[in-house]
Amino acid sequence: MRKGVLISIIIVLISLQMAPAANIKEHADVQRTAHLLHLWLEAQRDYEQIPGLAMAVVYDQQVIFQRGYGYSNLQTKQPTTPETIHSICSISKLFTSIAVMQLRDAGKLRLDDAVADHLPWYNIEQIYPDSPPVTIEGLLTHSSGLPRESDYPYWSFPEFQFPSREAMIEKLSQQKTLYPAFKYFQYSNLGLTLAGEIVRELSGQPYAEYVNERIIEPLGLKDTRPYLPEDRYGGQLAKGYSAMTREGKRVPLPIFQAEAITPAAGFSSTVEDLARFASWQMRLLDTNTVEVLHPNTLKEMHRVHWLDKDWEYSWGLGFSISRMDNKTFIGHGGSCPGYRSQILIQPDDQMGMVFMANASGINTRMYIRTAHNMMQAAVQQAVQSTDRGTVTDSSLLVYTGAYSDKPWGGETAVFPWKEGLAMVSLPTENPMDGIVQLKHIADNVFERIRDDGSAGETIIFEKDDAGNVTHMRRHSNRWPKIR
Repeated sequence: MRKGVLISIIIVLISLQMAPAANIKEHADVQRTAHLLHLWLEAQRDYEQIPGLAMAVVYDQQVIFQRGYGYSNLQTKQPTTPETIHSICSISKLFTSIAVMQLRDAGKLRLDDAVADHLPWYNIEQIYPDSPPVTIEGLLTHSSGLPRESDYPYWSFPEFQFPSREAMIEKLSQQKTLYPAFKYFQYSNLGLTLAGEIVRELSGQPYAEYVNERIIEPLGLKDTRPYLPEDRYGGQLAKGYSAMTREGKRVPLPIFQAEAITPAAGFSSTVEDLARFASWQMRLLDTNTVEVLHPNTLKEMHRVHWLDKDWEYSWGLGFSISRMDNKTFIGHGGSCPGYRSQILIQPDDQMGMVFMANASGINTRMYIRTAHNMMQAAVQQAVQSTDRGTVTDSSLLVYTGAYSDKPWGGETAVFPWKEGLAMVSLPTENPMDGIVQLKHIADNVFERIRDDGSAGETIIFEKDDAGNVTHMRRHSNRWPKIR
C-alpha cells in the first residue's frame, strides 16, 4: 500500500473516531446530564407551581438542551414549548445597547457625549451643580444618577399603564436627578428609555423599525419583537401570572405594552430565539468578521465599565456582569408583570443559558446557574472525548422513574448515570450536589456507592406479577413508584 494512501486512511479513521464528539448533544454524558436537567426542571415547575417555563442551553453554535414545561395558559392547557413567546422585559435593554453601539461604530455618537447633546428636549433638573454631565455611557452602565423610572406608576397592579412617548418627554421636565452622575449604580429604566430615544434621533428611524431592520432580522430572530403580540395572547404568547399568594395561588395578570419604555422593557421573545442570540455572541467573540456588530465592540460591551464602590454591582455596556465560582457570567434578567426571564453566557466555556417563565416571583438566576453547573462538566467531557462516551446499560432503565418521599419530602428520582443508575431527591436547588450513585449487584438489587467509593446500604426494587417496578426499598422502608 502506498504511504500517501495509508496516511489518508489513518486520517479518515481518526476523523470518524472523533466525529461523534463534534456533535456535543449526542455524547452520552451530555445526554444523561440533559435528562437529569429535564427531571429537575419538571419537578421544580410542579413544586413551585409555575404555570409554564422553558429553557435552552447552547454550546457555541449547538443547542444541547431545549424544552418547555407546563402551560402558557392554565385555562386552555396550551403547552409551553421553546417557541412560546414571553415578555423578556429588561433583556430588551441589550437590543437597545447594541443599537447604541452600532451608531457609535458608525461615528454618529461617542460614549462620553452628553445626553443633552443628542436629545434637544432633555431637560431633567440636575440638582447637583458639581455633577458631571449625564452621558450615553452613564445610561448604558446605570451610573447616570437618573431616577429609576419615568414618573408614572406603570408597575402598579392592576393597571400597568405605561406612558406614551409624548407623556414621558413631558414628565421629564418635572423630574430631578437622584444622584450626581458616576457616583452610584442606580438601575434605571428611564436611562435606557433615553438611550432608545438617542437611537431614534440619530438613526432618523422609529426605534422599533431600527432594531427590527438592524438587529432582529439579521440575527434571524423570528419571534422577537419590540412589543407583545396581543393577537397571540394566551396561545403562543404566554399568559402572565402573579407571584405566589399566601393562599398558594397565582393570579392571572392583564397584558401590557411598555409604550415609551419599550427600549428598556418592551420586547417579547422565545428561548429558541434567545438561544440564537447567545450563539451569535459566542460566534462573534471567535471571529474577526462583522455580524451586526464588530467583534471588538461586543468584547467592549462584555467588559466591566462600572463597578460600584461596594463592589456589589458591576456592569458592562448594557450587559450585567457577575462572578460565580471564579467564572464571569454576562447577560441580563427580565421581570415584568407575569413574566421572568434570564439570559447568561459564560464565554470561556462557550455556553449560553436562557430561561423564561410566565409567572412573577421566580428565581431565574438559580435556574440559569444550576443549568450551567449541570451541563458544563458534561460538555467539557464531550469536547475532550474521541467517542460517544459510556452508554448506560439499557436493562437497568426499567428501574428509572420517580419514587414518593411523602411525608418527609417530595420524591426521589432514579435515572441513568454513567454506566449504571443514580438517584437524587427533588425538589432541590442543586441536584448535582445530591446525586447518589448506585451499583448493580444482581437482578433488582443495588448498592449505594459512598463518596469514598465503598459500598453503602442495599437498595431493592420490587416488582408486581406483571414485572412492573412498584416500589424502592431502602433502609427497610418502602417507597412507591409514582412515575
